[in-house]
Amino acid sequence: MQRILTFFLAALSLAAPAFAQRDIGTVEVLADNRTIPVRVSGATQELNQLALQAFGAHGRYHVVANGFIYDIRFAPAGGSQVRVDVLRGLGGGSVASEVASGSTLREAFFAAADIAVSKTNGLGLRGFFSSRLVFIGERTGKQEIYTSDLFFGDVRQITHDRAIAMTPRWAPDGQKVIYTSFFRSGFPDIFQIDLGTYQRTTFVSFKGTNSSARFSPDGRQVAMVLSGEGETEIYTSNAYGRGVTRRTHSDTTKASPCWSPDGSRIIFTMEPGPQLYVMSASGGTPQRVSFDTSRYCAEPDWSRASPNKVVFTMGVGRNYQIGVLDLSTRHAEQVSKAPFDGIEPSWLPDGRHVVYTARTGSTSRICILDTETGKSTPVSPTGFGPALQANVWSR
Repeated sequence: MQRILTFFLAALSLAAPAFAQRDIGTVEVLADNRTIPVRVSGATQELNQLALQAFGAHGRYHVVANGFIYDIRFAPAGGSQVRVDVLRGLGGGSVASEVASGSTLREAFFAAADIAVSKTNGLGLRGFFSSRLVFIGERTGKQEIYTSDLFFGDVRQITHDRAIAMTPRWAPDGQKVIYTSFFRSGFPDIFQIDLGTYQRTTFVSFKGTNSSARFSPDGRQVAMVLSGEGETEIYTSNAYGRGVTRRTHSDTTKASPCWSPDGSRIIFTMEPGPQLYVMSASGGTPQRVSFDTSRYCAEPDWSRASPNKVVFTMGVGRNYQIGVLDLSTRHAEQVSKAPFDGIEPSWLPDGRHVVYTARTGSTSRICILDTETGKSTPVSPTGFGPALQANVWSR
């Protein structure tokens, strides 16, 4: 039991490196032919700052003052609405002019910015600026669950438990969060919170560890890791924690189950290594899918936009970086190369960018990583304190 709990904790908080980095999370890349030069601006100071922040974090774009291909302008359009006008550079005329709505002006801006991305990126990418985050924050000195927009606006503290909390995950409808906490019992149990009422319910609480719960894409099932029968095994249940059924049967430690976009398969981490394995959602013999990658492959997240892509945490030397595995070729590539640890990746809806935790020996920040260029941009402010384990929700 002690060995299981040790692995469980290690899988959720990897060993900290011995170095520190002043600008944690920031990795700049030079603009090249894969980037589009754009000028972005807002009619108000707030919109102008948001435009620079958003497009400055998008690896497909290079924000410039001159020599731009597109001129993207944002302006209030009454109430909680924002108009976006996209013009071609050098007087080339209008590309698009649309109005987006939201519950706030900030939310409307992100919707408008997603429209601009869809009109200009040239690769068929979805916009991701309207995404929301659930994450672990430690600004109170304790690990609590928070939600926010992608750029840490509208930050809300969801729990006030003063207990260890881990791996929060969205329900597909964005109305609930499921997570592991040592709340009340002092042992890892799985809880669910309704974000409309803030009502917390115990999802499962068996003997041993109860961890890594994750909804299927249709919201009807949950995969989780339980150790009540001995070793940690993958189980599934319905959306209410009932009908719990064991799906793996071996004497090796398992962690971090994640559903395929169609809900038919589950990818997870398993010893030795650990490495990445895929099995049918109904169980069966797991098939190893990570071979030419790393001695350590963990924390997989399966892309909904690009169903052959899995992003994961890979061991590189004594530290950790972000890797992307192509399931069609079984080839993996290291996509972050930074002087700090990169862990806990979660795909954004365009299938190109991920949110991840950048960590040194003293702190951690949530960042956006472009898996094509390696550009990394922090989104959690330094004044917030340590932030980690972010999970993305998008419509």
